[in-house]
Amino acid sequence: VSDLRPTALPGSLDVSRSMFDLRSPPHQFMKRYDSVSSVPSSTSSRKDSQGSNRSLDTITLSGDERDFGRLNVKLCYVSSVEQIWITVLHCKDLSWPSSCGENPRICVKGILTLPKPVHFKSSAKEGCSDIEFMETFVFAIKLQSLQAVRLLFKIQTQTPRKKTIGECSLALRELSSQESSHWLDISAPSK
Repeated sequence: VSDLRPTALPGSLDVSRSMFDLRSPPHQFMKRYDSVSSVPSSTSSRKDSQGSNRSLDTITLSGDERDFGRLNVKLCYVSSVEQIWITVLHCKDLSWPSSCGENPRICVKGILTLPKPVHFKSSAKEGCSDIEFMETFVFAIKLQSLQAVRLLFKIQTQTPRKKTIGECSLALRELSSQESSHWLDISAPSK
């Protein structure tokens, strides 16, 4: 076992003098290199698979990779009366296709995927990036039935015409009497 304390290394050099004196002014002659190649970073450019020099932030995402926003919901199961309470709070950073117009009316449709599905729908609100719904839906369903199903949400436009612009879902395996809050990523609607 070596004792690495300074007293055990008599006459050792000051570490800062061993390679570079780190206390001196910044090194004027050092160049930074890109981690992938030995080309200095200042002259390297990012290339995509076609070899063009597009900047990373100008690449537009296609279909499934686009960010459609997030939906915030709260769930609670009241076992004494065998009820599930579903509160649709709000959509954040919501986006929709330009074909739906600038401010379409938007609602959230929910589906409990039981053998006989249970449907519910929020009221329609004027479209914007952050929409508050604050609506609670209550259904009397046995807990055992719910633990094997999903809660599916479809974000829909009502005007100019009815269209699903995104969806998200949540498994109900861990329902409890303790109210739980969930942020769900909205993705492109399944075909």
